[in-house]
Amino acid sequence: MSLNQQDLDPDSTTDMEDVTDAEEELIKKCEGMWKDMEEKFKFKVIPLKEEVLVALGKEEFQKLRGDLELVLSTIQSRNEKLKEDLEREQKWLDEQQQILESLSVLHNELKHPVVTFSESRIFNQLKTKMRDIKEYKEKILVTLGEFLEDHFPLPDRNVKKKKKNIQESTAQLITLHEILEILLNRLFDVPHDPYVKISGSFWPPYIELLLRNGIALRHPEDPTRIRLEAFHQ
Repeated sequence: MSLNQQDLDPDSTTDMEDVTDAEEELIKKCEGMWKDMEEKFKFKVIPLKEEVLVALGKEEFQKLRGDLELVLSTIQSRNEKLKEDLEREQKWLDEQQQILESLSVLHNELKHPVVTFSESRIFNQLKTKMRDIKEYKEKILVTLGEFLEDHFPLPDRNVKKKKKNIQESTAQLITLHEILEILLNRLFDVPHDPYVKISGSFWPPYIELLLRNGIALRHPEDPTRIRLEAFHQ
């Protein structure tokens, strides 16, 4: 039994001391018996008959045997007690080992939230950057829209409408900014088919302007469909 185990169960030390005391007491008792026998043989005249000697020897042997059996029984009882103590402490040691293993697993699991926190922080940073980019993009689109509306107005914007039929003929037209926004959304939402059908709301001079400056491209097989040039690729 280790020193730590003895500290955990003080009864183990007491049991060992009891066994040692019993052994010393038995030894002293045996020594006293032999001294008594020596004194008897020394001062008492015993007939030297064989029968007497045999009877005396048997008597002393039986007495000694009884004493030894008592000592053996005591030692065996102490051994059983020590065995039980050892089993109990071994069980306690196993439980402590299981606790240690559980703590090790918990320690390893506690490392993951740190990684998760780091990944979450990076994700939040990227999310913030994307939001800033989106806001910047919207700001640019607003500025671009204002620029296009000022420099590329619809045909009825800078003329006074003297007749109602002029407004009716251009009521369905959309601005250049709206055309570019439709083409841009199509390019990113459906990249495998970015072409848009030219409708009556597209003012032809704007379409020609986009095609002539390489901003838009016609479909190779269908000239009524156009797409925005993928400048980002």
